Amino acid sequence: MEFCMLRFEDAPKKPANLSLNAEVLAMARELGMNVSKTVDALLTEEVKRQYWARWQLQNQDAIASYNARIEQEGLPLDAFRSF
Repeated sequence: MEFCMLRFEDAPKKPANLSLNAEVLAMARELGMNVSKTVDALLTEEVKRQYWARWQLQNQDAIASYNARIEQEGLPLDAFRSF
């Protein structure tokens, strides 16, 4: 799946069957937690984390090459910096 931007706020909701630890689920309900909302938020963050980790791994050669070039040549507009 290819993501242009990792924005999921307006995406429609879809029912899903999950197997959760029974004791954790009972405690969450006892605490009045919205389990669906909590799982959705945590899953969203994990998807973003794994997406960017994979992106970084897939692009590590380009990143290293760019960093080496900047190290060797400096920043392109460095002469115009006032700080």
